[in-house]
Amino acid sequence: MVKCKYLYIIILLIVIGTNSCGTGVAVDDLPDRATFANDIAPILQKNCLPCHREQGAAPFSLASYAAVKKRAKTIAKVTQKRIMPPWPADPTYSHFVGEKVLSDREIAIIQKWVKQGAVEGDQKYVYRPNAIERSNIRKPDLVIPFDSVMMHEGDLDRFFISLSNVSLPKKRFISALEFVPTEPGLVHHANGHLLLYKEGSKRMPRRPRRKMEARSEMNSDLGSLLEMQADDGSLPTRIHSAFNYLPGVQGIEYPNGIGAFEVTKDFAAVMNDVHYGPADKTVVDRSVLNVFFTDIAPSRVLSELMLGTNGVSKIVPPLVVPANKVTKHTTRFTIPEDISVLTINPHLHMLGKSFLAFAVKPNGDTIPLIRILRWNFNWQYFYTYKTMLRIPAGSEIVAVAEFDNTSNNPWNPNRPPKAVSERWDSGGASMRASDEMFQFIITYTLYKKGDEFVSLEKK
Repeated sequence: MVKCKYLYIIILLIVIGTNSCGTGVAVDDLPDRATFANDIAPILQKNCLPCHREQGAAPFSLASYAAVKKRAKTIAKVTQKRIMPPWPADPTYSHFVGEKVLSDREIAIIQKWVKQGAVEGDQKYVYRPNAIERSNIRKPDLVIPFDSVMMHEGDLDRFFISLSNVSLPKKRFISALEFVPTEPGLVHHANGHLLLYKEGSKRMPRRPRRKMEARSEMNSDLGSLLEMQADDGSLPTRIHSAFNYLPGVQGIEYPNGIGAFEVTKDFAAVMNDVHYGPADKTVVDRSVLNVFFTDIAPSRVLSELMLGTNGVSKIVPPLVVPANKVTKHTTRFTIPEDISVLTINPHLHMLGKSFLAFAVKPNGDTIPLIRILRWNFNWQYFYTYKTMLRIPAGSEIVAVAEFDNTSNNPWNPNRPPKAVSERWDSGGASMRASDEMFQFIITYTLYKKGDEFVSLEKK
């Protein structure tokens, strides 16, 4: 995996060799004199600080005027070329909550500010607290720590599992879970469950009790690796895939109880599998799980549909990418009932080149889902639609991905290129970054009349 601090160097090298897309239009109504406090900081607050903050995904913080001024010329260059902020989804194809796409006017303001000397202004800008906390949702109501993980220089793929017990005063509704690593440049992915224990069936310590075990391969047999059973020998109720993480992913909290669920007083967060990629230095990761409570009872139950690798649909042709080749693969699935889609997540590895997904309704009409013209492994968002997106029964969901296994691909882990494919083991497809995957994950609920008008944006 390419570390985050090197990602920006590689991006800038690529930018030097590309043509500037610029804004392409004249922009009116610019301030006579742009200042950091009035004009620049609000743009950064919305589009940049979710990553460029302490313990964020980016390699440096932009949470102060001094830090921004130091990099003002670079900021002007990468924003004008629309390299930053990173937003892989094509905004001309579909739209999502929290799009990090600067307007022509915002880009022009940044250009003008830098040309005028990058002045701070007469007043200081105070960043909102949630932009510099270790969360992209809000201040968490509970933070569950996992055991620290040390990766040594030269370590290759490593997989860990972990269990953290929690004891609450009473049952609660959870509106969102957010996995946050302190070393996002090393975390390839994380998948986790919640275990709910019936009252009185397990004595839970007041402080979290954690257990961590390392493996060289993913293993789904949690029962043999962690002590999950209750004191009476019974197994708890499992909420499968309650939280997930991929590079660049930020937490999601739906409004009005959508997707909320109830947890018992005693429960456990299980890191079924957290994957650390190759390390080029010795570091310690102290990942946490942010928990957000709500008093609103759950209003809609969410489900997950996965196409492609480990999913419900085949990949055609099979996912084998020969050395020095660019290949295209398709996976498709027909849904049996009306659904309302909330969030989608395309997932490829290092050889990914482009991604396209759409649905074809029974009458032949097409529903655009997402188009990514330039795949970037380091930014794999969970894309949430602004309102629920209805896909009627009988529609065929189609995903198409291109893979570039040539030396022209700067992310190719093999020099020289060598054949890469899905590599299967007893637990399913290999999760190693040097192998490949092709997945399209859809979070949905069964359709109800009027869903098309249900906003998914938090107020």
